[in-house]
Amino acid sequence: MRKKTKSGSVVRGSDRVIEIIMLLLIIIFIIAVLYPLYYVVIASVSDPYDVYAGKTFLLPSGFTLEGYIRVFQEKAIAKGYLNSIVYTALGTLVSTTLVITTAYPLSKKELPGRKAIMIFYLITMYFTGGLIPTYLVVAKTGLLNSVWALILPGGVSVFSVIVTRTYFESSIPNELYEAAKIDGCGNLKIFLRIAIPLAKPIIAVMVIFAMVAFWNDWFTALIYMGDKDKYPLQLALRQILIQSQASANTMSGMDGGYAEANRITELIKFSSMVVGAVPMLIAYPFVQKYFEKGFMVGAVKG
Repeated sequence: MRKKTKSGSVVRGSDRVIEIIMLLLIIIFIIAVLYPLYYVVIASVSDPYDVYAGKTFLLPSGFTLEGYIRVFQEKAIAKGYLNSIVYTALGTLVSTTLVITTAYPLSKKELPGRKAIMIFYLITMYFTGGLIPTYLVVAKTGLLNSVWALILPGGVSVFSVIVTRTYFESSIPNELYEAAKIDGCGNLKIFLRIAIPLAKPIIAVMVIFAMVAFWNDWFTALIYMGDKDKYPLQLALRQILIQSQASANTMSGMDGGYAEANRITELIKFSSMVVGAVPMLIAYPFVQKYFEKGFMVGAVKG
């Protein structure tokens, strides 16, 4: 069976079946990715008992904003948001700068010791000093309880360096560099005026990688931050959840006290997930175009 399209080309029945199957698979994949996020959102505005009973499969049940009210009543949330914005912005700037300035020289085949340097970086992907030695280094360098303790120890991602180096190697023609040298440009000017403008897609990818990593990082702050006023949002939300759970356990001896406290704890848990995820969900669409292009360009050379 054949069918003509508007452009006049012929589409066979078997091709049509494959297209339908692929479309169904894509729809299933999209649902599998988006539904958990959707479920958390509707659970955050639903009665926890209805959530347990499975009444919120598609729509919220027992609508309530009590979880969000409880979360935003905490003064630590405002501070946590501000701290996370500062840490994420500064960390993203430092990390992206280090990755780009590391990957660009490593993309040059004439760099002395290029292979040895890459081997050194690759070793750090599989072997680390461990938590205690790292903590001692951070403590001895005076970084404890400062923003730099969250940024510098993990400032350079080897994976990001490899991806960025590959982009520089495969996506920017050497002829551009050679033409710039003939015109009298030095290495720094070539990097700033040619490599950086043409690397916007991969820079966007590195920015979103760093943003997500720094925004979601709570464990590093838990280890190195002793001042609660400096807690990032994720750690502030964790503290609120722990406090609500502790309150539920304290009220367990009272009639109906535990059930009510547990209900509030569940509301806070789902609301905290949404509060922590929303900023990244808002930021991602602005860099999506560059994000996709940065990953695809250079995947196949030629």
